[in-house]
Amino acid sequence: MPGAKKDTSDRELIITRLLNAPVSLVWEVWTNPEHIKNWWGPTGFTNTISLMDVKPGGEWDLVMHGPDGTDYKNKSVFKEIVKPERIVYDHVSAPKFTATITFEEQQGKTLLTWHMLFETKEQFEQVVKTFKADEGLKQNIVKLEAYLKAQFSLRNELKTNTIARVTTYLNFPGNTEKAFNFYKKVFGTEFSGKGIQRFGDIPAEAGHPPVPDNIKKMVLHVELPILGGHVLMATDAPKEMGFELIQGNNMHICLEPETREETKRLFDSLSEGGNITMPLEDMFFGAYFGECTDKFGINWMFNHINK
Repeated sequence: MPGAKKDTSDRELIITRLLNAPVSLVWEVWTNPEHIKNWWGPTGFTNTISLMDVKPGGEWDLVMHGPDGTDYKNKSVFKEIVKPERIVYDHVSAPKFTATITFEEQQGKTLLTWHMLFETKEQFEQVVKTFKADEGLKQNIVKLEAYLKAQFSLRNELKTNTIARVTTYLNFPGNTEKAFNFYKKVFGTEFSGKGIQRFGDIPAEAGHPPVPDNIKKMVLHVELPILGGHVLMATDAPKEMGFELIQGNNMHICLEPETREETKRLFDSLSEGGNITMPLEDMFFGAYFGECTDKFGINWMFNHINK
């Protein structure tokens, strides 16, 4: 019948997930290469992004590093960008497909729909059979959720008021516990609250794969008072959870002002002339939060707890 829409169900892959984060945050970690490199790809993969120009006609050059050491070069071209609702891009390197990602606000959460349309049925079947693209896509969304949750949610548990303070947040490649036991001995203090919280303590959720056994004992969050009321906080940054740790992004000065107004003033002042890595916004974990690198290359976090 002329004009009838062609059925493409035999060569498309679709997944939806309701993310416990606002659209603005999900859009940011999807379109900012400093974020997407930390969660993109199946479990165990890390990424190097040489170019990500998020605009119609803009190119995205990405190398995915497999857990076995194999590199997978990917090149895409963005077709449509409707902030913060829709991203469409053509994956122009093999295998060729068109990806459409939509972001729908649902009472403070984000309904993410990820659609991949391959050129042919045979290509689709080969990609699913050879590369397990369907399972890889599921793992990709799980890594996105883990990135949103593990990086931010627990750091507010031990602060029950809005009194201003300055803390230091550290990331380690897997030896947080060793480092913090050393600091504990040096300063003669004790870990706050629940002590060391581990990746294995993350509650199991329906539809999510379990935390890999080799990182269950790694540190998810720990806090240690040191001197003059100053607090060190830290987490391990395992590659298995999508993190890429390098010297320079392993330490932030974390400011916790008493008011939203002071938080915004400090954020605006310190980010001027620098690089905003996460815009200052209300986050799903109950804080007014943002990150930047100032014009001298120093990393800052801003965290005002909404009470």
